[in-house]
Amino acid sequence: MKKLTLLIAAAGLTLWGVGPQTFTGVITDTMCKANHEPMHMKPHSKCVRECVKMDPSRWKYALYDGESVYVLSDQTTPAEYADQKVKVTGKLDESSKTIHVEKIEPVK
Repeated sequence: MKKLTLLIAAAGLTLWGVGPQTFTGVITDTMCKANHEPMHMKPHSKCVRECVKMDPSRWKYALYDGESVYVLSDQTTPAEYADQKVKVTGKLDESSKTIHVEKIEPVK
């Protein structure tokens, strides 16, 4: 019985991953993604905040890592880091491209 319990626990850890991951990138929004120029709004940090504020049900704070844009589950903390390079700790849901945020901190 102990072996079966351990096997099930090990399978669960493999399936769900072990612990949080770290992602590094720039806080942006899902509307502009990596390019804020078409909005003609400076500074870009203002653009990020305004895009999310415009329609929060549609546009979200996100992390751009140079290749992909990941929606952030925390939609409050990213406002203070708009258009800044940060390190996000959390778990990635590959199917929705959402990072379930545990912590956001600036990259020094």
